[in-house]
Amino acid sequence: MKTVEVKLRDEFIKLGQALKAAGIAQSGVDAKFMIQDGQVTVNKETELRRGRKLFDQDEVVCKDVLIRIVK
Repeated sequence: MKTVEVKLRDEFIKLGQALKAAGIAQSGVDAKFMIQDGQVTVNKETELRRGRKLFDQDEVVCKDVLIRIVK
């Protein structure tokens, strides 16, 4: 599994933005459909909200890519 780190600029990043920042989604629409289709987990739980706030140390898995949120 490939690992990508997304650095926080603020206190949090929204899930859809993190998918775009990691290069998994080309657009917000792509991210929305991946999330709605149940392809995304946050901290090992399926997440269906595109606006889910991610904080330091959260882990997202989508399409065999692990995204680590770091400060």
